[in-house]
Amino acid sequence: MARKKAKKKATRKKATKKKKKKVAKRKTTKKKKKVAKKKTTKRKTKKKAKKKTTRKKATKKKATKKKAKKKATKKKAKKKATKKKAKKKVAKKKKKKTKRKPNAAFMKPLTPSDKLAAVVGAKPIPRTQVVKKLWQYIKKHDLQDPKNRRNIVADAKLKPIFGKAVVSMFEMTKIVSKHLK
Repeated sequence: MARKKAKKKATRKKATKKKKKKVAKRKTTKKKKKVAKKKTTKRKTKKKAKKKTTRKKATKKKATKKKAKKKATKKKAKKKATKKKAKKKVAKKKKKKTKRKPNAAFMKPLTPSDKLAAVVGAKPIPRTQVVKKLWQYIKKHDLQDPKNRRNIVADAKLKPIFGKAVVSMFEMTKIVSKHLK
């Protein structure tokens, strides 16, 4: 029995020694790996730094080339613009500016009917001025529909002219032309 116990102790001691050796090997390999990683990362960072500097140099060169191209295109554009301006000046000198003449039909004074005269006045005035004065009256008395600003709600003076309570702004000019002679 004593022999068996002694053998067991001996085997246990051997097993623990083997485990210790394995652990020691693991630790040393881990340390070696860490050192190797540090060295490789240092190398990589150095390589990356070199690449970055070369990239920066390359991008700077590209940027300067682009700037040069932009300057050249701007100069060309300026030359074209000055040529166009010169052509326009020549064209302006040839063609004198004349004011646009209004259509005679619009400017012909027309007499408003009695119903329309209550809003616009009794004097003969052009069609354009009649519409202008009507809009002044509409805005002054706030006769536009608040939901749909295109519609005009007629009051006591406008109802006999329009013939209905609500009229669209496009219908208004058509209806008003009937009241002009």
